[in-house]
Amino acid sequence: MRQLTFIAGAFGIGLTIWMLGRFGLHDILRLIAAGGWSIPVIIIFHASQVCVSAQAWRLLAQSGRPRLSFTDFFALRCAREGINNLLPVAQVGGEVITTRLMARRENLGIRRAAAATICDLTIELLSQVTFTLIGLGVLFCLVNRSHVTDELMESAGAAVALGAVFFGSQYLGAISLVEKLLVRIAAHLGWDGVEDIRGLHAEIIALYRTHENSLRAGALQLLGWSLGTFEVFLVLTAMGHPLSLADSFVIESVGQAAKSAGFAVPGALGVSEGGYIIIGSLFGLSPQVGIALSLIKRLREIAWGLPSLVAWQVMEIRWIRPAPSTTGEMHLPGQS
Repeated sequence: MRQLTFIAGAFGIGLTIWMLGRFGLHDILRLIAAGGWSIPVIIIFHASQVCVSAQAWRLLAQSGRPRLSFTDFFALRCAREGINNLLPVAQVGGEVITTRLMARRENLGIRRAAAATICDLTIELLSQVTFTLIGLGVLFCLVNRSHVTDELMESAGAAVALGAVFFGSQYLGAISLVEKLLVRIAAHLGWDGVEDIRGLHAEIIALYRTHENSLRAGALQLLGWSLGTFEVFLVLTAMGHPLSLADSFVIESVGQAAKSAGFAVPGALGVSEGGYIIIGSLFGLSPQVGIALSLIKRLREIAWGLPSLVAWQVMEIRWIRPAPSTTGEMHLPGQS
């Protein structure tokens, strides 16, 4: 796994360097400098996206259990994004780490924490597919059909199929298979507290069947994706290439979809930039503008991510692991 991550990371770095050289590093830096005033604005504005995403996650985790504070989930969401965006892991490493942290908080337990995170990740994926489909619908109202739009529709169809498979497989028992596999691995490696993972599939289905919370979480996730429209609008305006909110909505929806498609590449390096180049070209934006837009968004990720990584370490220290007898949390031999 580490070798695959290293190869994917090297590919992303190489692709990014090639783009910077191919389209002119000087021109890209000039555009970033021109958009400088938008950077602190979008850094502050991103708090709104983190808040709605944190609340969506909190809704899914709370059914019938002690209620963790919104502050806890805000901190967990920040750590999740920081790990996924800045550390050399595939873009699900943050979910694994924050699930473990959540399980340690208020005796929530690994089963409920894992179920809530899986549900949140699934609903986030489905809301992003919805966001992308709406964006493509708007796109066809704004531009003429072309080879690029046809390819985007084909990609959207694949995303819908993937989302349906991911969601449907959970109902059909895929998690039960994973659950059994984890139990067998844990028994082989001598992990303690593995019994608490049993019943994960039933826990996930129970959370989905709380329809009110699921629908509210989905609506919040969709709102979170949509708020990124204002980020694109502000950055492009600052760089001297203003577009309408409708155009910005399309660029954000397709750009985020491209980033998610590159989940295997740490930080989606190069993949995200390529997505903004492709969709930006439909609105008359040069490749340099697309790359500069992506890099400014990365500066925002760094501004949020670095403090979030520090907060993660604070949570590791302060959210003390309860005794295994009270939580049944799974842990490796030698851990305190």
